[in-house]
Amino acid sequence: MFGAIYVGLSGLGAYSKGLQAVSNNVSNLNTLGFKSNNVTFSNLFSPKNINGLAYGNNSSSIGHGVTMKDLTINFGQGEFRQTSRDLDLSIDGNGFFVLIDGDRQIYTRTGSFVVNDEGFVVLQGTDYRLAVLDSDGRPVALNVDGFRTDAPEPTTRITFADNLSSTATSFTIPDIKVYGANGEEFTWSAAFTRSATEPNVWAVTVKDAAGRTIGVQTLRFQGGQVVTGAGELIFDDTSNGLRITFDFSSNVTSFSSGTVSSLRVRENDGHATGSLASLIVNENGRLEINYTNGEKLELGAVAIADFRDPQSLEQRSNALFAYSGFGQRQFLAASDPRAGSILSRRLEASNVDLGGQFGDLILIQRGFQASSQIISVSNDMIQQLFGIRGQ
Repeated sequence: MFGAIYVGLSGLGAYSKGLQAVSNNVSNLNTLGFKSNNVTFSNLFSPKNINGLAYGNNSSSIGHGVTMKDLTINFGQGEFRQTSRDLDLSIDGNGFFVLIDGDRQIYTRTGSFVVNDEGFVVLQGTDYRLAVLDSDGRPVALNVDGFRTDAPEPTTRITFADNLSSTATSFTIPDIKVYGANGEEFTWSAAFTRSATEPNVWAVTVKDAAGRTIGVQTLRFQGGQVVTGAGELIFDDTSNGLRITFDFSSNVTSFSSGTVSSLRVRENDGHATGSLASLIVNENGRLEINYTNGEKLELGAVAIADFRDPQSLEQRSNALFAYSGFGQRQFLAASDPRAGSILSRRLEASNVDLGGQFGDLILIQRGFQASSQIISVSNDMIQQLFGIRGQ
C-alpha cells in the first residue's frame, strides 16, 4: 500500500511538470518564432527510480509509476505574418538564421533586423549580428558603413531603342540626363530632322539645357535598319569634359508609323552620387543596398544553418536557439534548396496548436486527478489496517 502511494506521487510529480510545459506552450501562443514542446510520459519499472526503494517481492514487474520524458521541440513551421519592414525576415524551410555574439553563434527562425550605430545588421533590441557567408563559406558579420555612398559614374554611352518614324519629318527626345566625372548632372536634348533630299538620312542635333549646341551628326537607315557601322554617333562637350557615344546600332528601326515616333533612351551608363536608401534581402537570398540614384549593390549571401538533428538545439528566450554539439550542422546560402528560402516582410508566428494543447491539458488534469485518487484510496486502506489493529 505504501508502494501505491509512491506510485501515485510519481503521477502527481509527472503531471505537474506536464502542466507546466503545456502552460508554457499556451502562454507563448502569440510569441513570434516560438516552437512548442511535445509533452510525453513514460512508465517506470526499475525500483531504483523510486528513491532506491522496492515494494513487494515482485515489485519490478508491477511497475513504479510514471515520469515525464525529456521535452522535444516541435519544429513545425508557424504561419507567416506580413509586415511593412524590409528586414523583417523568416525562413520558409528547415534552416535557421545565424547570429554572431562575440565568439559564439546563436540561431533563430525569424526576427526583425535593423542596422545599428556601428553599421552591423543586428536583431532588433540586441547586439546579435546577422551573419553572411564569406568567400570560404564561413558565417561572418557584415558592416554596411563602407557602402553607404555609391560613387558617381560619368556618362560615356547612351543606348537608344524603338522606332523613328520614316514618314515623320522631325522628332525630339528631351531631358536626357548625362553625368560628369564628379557626379554633376546635365540635361541634354536630341532633335532628329529628316533630310528633304535623302529620306533615310536624319540630322541629329544635341543641345544642352541652355540651348547651346553640343554637336550635329548624321544617322543613316537602309531598309528600316541603321546602316551597319554608322550607328554610333559621338558628341563632345569639351567645356564640361564630356565625350558621349549615342548608340543606335541595335534595337533602333525606322519604319513608317505616321507622325508618331517611339524612339527612347534605353540605357545610360552614367549616374550621379547615391546614398543608401534601403537595405533588403533580395530573391537570391543576398543582402542588397538600394541607392537614391537607382543603383543597386549586392553584398554577402545570408548564412543559413542546417542541423542534422534539430533536437540538439536548446531553446532560449526571444525565440533563439543555442547549439553546443559538434559536426552536426552546415552553413548554406539561402539559394541552396536545402536551406529554404528567405521571406522578406514576413515574421513567423508561434506554431502552438491551441486545440491540441487544450486536449493535452484535459488529459493531464485527469491523470493528476487519478493519481491523487490512488493516494487517497491507499490512505483509506492504511487507515482501515490501523483500525483492525485497534480492534
